[in-house]
Amino acid sequence: MMRQQLFIGSVLALCWLGQPPAQTLNLPDLGNSADRLLSTGAETRLGQAFMRSVRTALPVLDDPLLVSYLEMLGNTLVAADQQASAGFTFFLIDAPVVNAFAGPGGYIGVYSGLILAAETESELAGVIAHEIAHVTQRHLMRGFEDQSQFSIPATALLVAAAILGAQVSPDAGMAAIAGIQAATVQRQINFTRDNENEADRLGITTLAHAGYDPHAMAGFFGRLAQSGRLYDNHAPEFLRTHPVTSNRIADALSRADEFGAHQRPDSLRFQLVRARLRERSYRRSELAVTYFRDSLREGRYRSEIAERYGYALALLRAHQFAEAQTEISKLLAASPQQAEFIILAARLQLAQQHPAAALAQLKQALAHTPDVWPLRVAYAEALLANNQPQLALDELTAVERQRPGLAVLYDLLEQAAMKTGNQAATHRFRAEKHYAEGDVKAAIRQLEIALRQPKLPYHDAARIQARLETWQEERQMQKKRDKNQ
Repeated sequence: MMRQQLFIGSVLALCWLGQPPAQTLNLPDLGNSADRLLSTGAETRLGQAFMRSVRTALPVLDDPLLVSYLEMLGNTLVAADQQASAGFTFFLIDAPVVNAFAGPGGYIGVYSGLILAAETESELAGVIAHEIAHVTQRHLMRGFEDQSQFSIPATALLVAAAILGAQVSPDAGMAAIAGIQAATVQRQINFTRDNENEADRLGITTLAHAGYDPHAMAGFFGRLAQSGRLYDNHAPEFLRTHPVTSNRIADALSRADEFGAHQRPDSLRFQLVRARLRERSYRRSELAVTYFRDSLREGRYRSEIAERYGYALALLRAHQFAEAQTEISKLLAASPQQAEFIILAARLQLAQQHPAAALAQLKQALAHTPDVWPLRVAYAEALLANNQPQLALDELTAVERQRPGLAVLYDLLEQAAMKTGNQAATHRFRAEKHYAEGDVKAAIRQLEIALRQPKLPYHDAARIQARLETWQEERQMQKKRDKNQ
């Protein structure tokens, strides 16, 4: 749908790897002109719709441990940015693409390929700080404003080309962009370069204030540019569509020099996230086992404990339980309170049909760290395995109040409700899962089924009805937009 492509395509035009001008020494006078196009409140609602569109088009990964790390890093940077406020949402896209983007309403997507490509946590933080600057400076809305002088068809073709060419189909993207006047394309490129230069400089400032290495952004740029020279036609696609120039590297280095050198050791969680993503990148578990076994034997790692974590994950997936237990015991001995290791140990217990042991282990961990929500989700899964669905439902409902919108939570809530025999709740949570994944039509159908359940309490019915009317209105608006395209 063109409107969906407008949302995502416009965001992709703000990708952090765009090329800046050689010299831009002063920040522009931003003003509030973007507010004439869309108020902050309306932009928030647009952001929610944008996120549903993203879930429809891209493989969003809701893994609690990965999401919680990304949120921790992102919120640390937001707190260090004097122009940022609360309300940012950080999410992970499961694809081997070295990129990130900022959407309306403070939604920032990070590809798993970017995390694996970043050699230090400061490099990853630099990219996210750059995207935060896109949001605080309202570059997306200013982009819409800049395009307003052109015809709607030209603007639609431009942003559709961005999404089709960068994410869905390069051939379709090139075909679409061929229909746009060269002057229109050039003006959009120039505008994006200004945004990128501004986001670079503001992002480096945020990076330094958060205690990360301000030179990391320039270092990442340099390595990407070098890879482009080495691999030429086989380089990642973003290097061809958004070149990293020597001018951009020089500008980033100059800005970073203002803050001086600051080396910050990578956190263990950063290394664990990388190991977890690396293990996931192998479709066949035996290949993952071989990779981590060889890297440990040959000493090819930055963090031995993180490499052992990846190895243990691979062994568990390969059903090599005895070997997995050996590695997990080493991990827990080194860091007994680490949530990743506790959850992995519990999953091993569940895989070996020992749900009571898994439940006891997670319950003990939560007594020490009750606010770690990935532990609470794992605890709820163990409750389900122990045939305690009502307790699992209560636990998951409490987490969902703090973490709304995660499809993985609604999937578990649906399972728990089904095991309790509550059909209305089962359909309601299934509806929320569909909605979180961007399928409004399927979500409406499930709420209609929920309302038809016998002996439905009045308050539950009222809540479901209110949600249904909101979604029906949204669906009607979508149909109207589609008809007018």
